[in-house]
Amino acid sequence: MEYITIDMNSKKRIALIAHDNKKEELLNWAKNNRDLLIQHKLYATATTGRLLEELGFSITKVKSGPLGGDQQIGAMIAEGKIDILVFFWDPLEPLPHDPDIKALLRIATVWNIPIATNLASADFIFSSPFMENEYKRIIPKV
Repeated sequence: MEYITIDMNSKKRIALIAHDNKKEELLNWAKNNRDLLIQHKLYATATTGRLLEELGFSITKVKSGPLGGDQQIGAMIAEGKIDILVFFWDPLEPLPHDPDIKALLRIATVWNIPIATNLASADFIFSSPFMENEYKRIIPKV
């Protein structure tokens, strides 16, 4: 496979998703990182997005995860419209849309975007100096 390098701007396009058992954790993390998050373009699945809007975030919402929202975010990643995925998922809770979740994580990995699947990884990504700067990302050549 051939690869190319693209520029990730200093204003990132961030997708935020949380399973039901992780929504409170994501909301608390978002509150603690509000000043950083509002500097970027935010996307979320429907229920997560509505909760984040209550915190005053401007957010573009797609469908709920089980209704295709995970797949919509995956398509946006493949189209180069998402730079970072924050997906607080619950690996201990079997869900009917588990194949969609696996597909989303797979496509985010293929397109080489940072993926935060828990509080620690989100803290590490968002404390990186790359959050405020441009970054050259290697992606598959299409």
